[in-house]
Amino acid sequence: MRTFQRLAVALTAAGLLTVSASAVASAAPAHPATASQAAASVPLRGGQTAVTTAPGIAAALLGQGIVPIATLPGTEGARTSPGVTVRFVFPVTGGNVSLKPLAGRILHRGGILFLDVKNGKKIALSNFTINLSTRVLTGIVNGNPNARVPVFTLGLAHATLTAHKHAVAARGIVLRLTKAAAGALNSTFGTTLFKKGMVIGTAATDLAI
Repeated sequence: MRTFQRLAVALTAAGLLTVSASAVASAAPAHPATASQAAASVPLRGGQTAVTTAPGIAAALLGQGIVPIATLPGTEGARTSPGVTVRFVFPVTGGNVSLKPLAGRILHRGGILFLDVKNGKKIALSNFTINLSTRVLTGIVNGNPNARVPVFTLGLAHATLTAHKHAVAARGIVLRLTKAAAGALNSTFGTTLFKKGMVIGTAATDLAI
């Protein structure tokens, strides 16, 4: 289990939850884009979205024996000081965005497999899509393309947006767990840890346009 297996052993704890998100809403761009960029919906050529867990999330999950494992082409890494945080990175594979108003979709590949090391129960979330119009990140469950569910709502109140000629970067997007995702996780692992509105972490996105 790569990073998390080593982390669980080192800490005698276990876990995390996260997923991917991106883009900002009413936050003003630090560097204004061109008028055509701002008004028009433009296709995405690539990029990545990174998700970093909020303080205490990794320790809480690991404490219940739940280990999150990035599925390719997603990647993960962990830091143990100060406190345990985990960072997932997912490549952007397509979509389109407009800045005024902020709208569009950002498509990703990769995902997260959540595994209970005590009993082998698991659930996988993958192929994340960020909908900038609804401010929701969705993912498919256990590889079933017909089972796409809302995973996180996107909090943009403290997010920042920087737009350049061929790139857009967003930082400080708060990820809150949806009722559907909390219910699925609690049901899978037989816990009450996950709550609607629970802050799981923050997302940062770098988009090539």
